[in-house]
Amino acid sequence: MKDPENGYHISFFKPTTVQARFNRNLVIWLASIWFIAIFGFQIALRVLEQPTPEPSYTAFENSWENIKSNDATAGDLKSFGTALLSVLGKVAIEEDERAVLAVSMSWSFFELVPAEQRSSMLEEVAALEQIKAGVTDITNPEFVGAKKDLLRNAAPVFGLESKDPRNVLIPVELTSKNINSLSDEAKNDLPGIMKKYLVHNQSFLTDAKFLGFPFHYFYSAVFLLILFVGLCWLYCIRADRRNVILGIED
Repeated sequence: MKDPENGYHISFFKPTTVQARFNRNLVIWLASIWFIAIFGFQIALRVLEQPTPEPSYTAFENSWENIKSNDATAGDLKSFGTALLSVLGKVAIEEDERAVLAVSMSWSFFELVPAEQRSSMLEEVAALEQIKAGVTDITNPEFVGAKKDLLRNAAPVFGLESKDPRNVLIPVELTSKNINSLSDEAKNDLPGIMKKYLVHNQSFLTDAKFLGFPFHYFYSAVFLLILFVGLCWLYCIRADRRNVILGIED
């Protein structure tokens, strides 16, 4: 009957030789360093992060109470409308949230338009909506022309600087429907929507820069890669030295 302990049985968790035990312990130590470097940094980010609002969120908050109570000044309406445009310019927005933002922005827009110009502006917006509904190509000359005409007339309403990218969103997001008042749905949903898209968790780990990179990017994309290579190199060096001590040399 053959002895099952034939010398070929290798177990990482139950090493049977001095060299195997050394290798196991070395791997555990190096893997622990790698584990701590990755997940320890993520834990530190969560522990140290603080909700940090974008300037547009601060502008929204400063005007929101007056907007809700129907005591808004022209300045409040401009701050409110441009803050909504800041969110509408983001890529990943839920469609139902976009609809609430667009209607609310349009309400503030038409509140700012002088009474004598409101009818003609509404007609322009409705005409663009009709054209937009019938085209499949955004380079359609009729659509492009109508959008440029509306932009030229609508851009001054919010008083944004000419180079502000939010200007180009105005004709695209304006709607002529349900804009006579700010709905109860909007009043309930807007604070949560604005906070969702304009308040971000930040800390000195995300704000600091190192070698021209944001520190958290450098740490994750560069340092961890260097550390991994360094740990592999350290394993090889330590393993070779141990082999020399045990007299296991090629």
